[in-house]
Amino acid sequence: MKQARSYLKSIFDEAIEQEYLMKDPSRKLRIPKNLRPKDKQVLSWEQLWLILANAGRRDRLLLMLDMTEALRPSELFALRWRSFDDQNTLTLTETVYRRKLRSFGKTPGSLTKVHLPNGLADELLRWKMECKKASCENGSCTKPEHRKASSEEFIFPNADCGFMDADNYRFRVLKPLAESLGVPKLNFQVMRRTMATQAQKMGSVKDIQAHLRHSRPDTTANEYMQELPDSVQAMVGSVYAMLMKGGENQSSDDLPQKAANASTVTVPKLLKELVGTAGFEPTTSTV
Repeated sequence: MKQARSYLKSIFDEAIEQEYLMKDPSRKLRIPKNLRPKDKQVLSWEQLWLILANAGRRDRLLLMLDMTEALRPSELFALRWRSFDDQNTLTLTETVYRRKLRSFGKTPGSLTKVHLPNGLADELLRWKMECKKASCENGSCTKPEHRKASSEEFIFPNADCGFMDADNYRFRVLKPLAESLGVPKLNFQVMRRTMATQAQKMGSVKDIQAHLRHSRPDTTANEYMQELPDSVQAMVGSVYAMLMKGGENQSSDDLPQKAANASTVTVPKLLKELVGTAGFEPTTSTV
């Protein structure tokens, strides 16, 4: 809704600039207060472990890569083997949008290099060795010419060796997997929101913003990072513990005396202390 209003305002501003209109018809347009509730579904670590444990070989690696790197589906399904340096770096160079490849991403920082943990890089290497041509009958063959994983091949291809469609994968893999495990909702948006939320104790907002490759930190903090009830309860408990810790260092008999001493400070005394302060002089009323 906010984005549509912004587009309308930009269109009419340009129309006024080109002298097609005298006034902006959208100037009094207000966003409705009662909007549809936003989806804030977040998965627990137990649910994530359950999903990975019940996914197939290819899907487990695909989901592990997506969960770890918080990739958008347009970035995930456009990955080719030339994007992987066989070590610890994955380079995002293109995306998939409406079943077409494009050389740009959703945000200016979308197409960049992302770090792969050692374990995930090793799994990608094993997957690369498993992607052989069907003509090779030797399951343990390591000949480069028998590898299907050439530099231009997609890491997760479809049946025709092209890139997979995100909507098809959502309905054919993610939805049945969620229903069989009793997970309320499972899609790529939920996984990105889950990673941003669960990573709150692992890094700062700027770290998570860079991880999700957002243009603004407020998008990360307001739209993706959700509150964790257990974390909120622990924070409240910590606040109470600190308050009690301060009370242990002084007796209750001292508190009334300190309060009385604070109340005896007169206004003239305060003004006297302020006189001589650089750039500040007490003023008197002229009324």
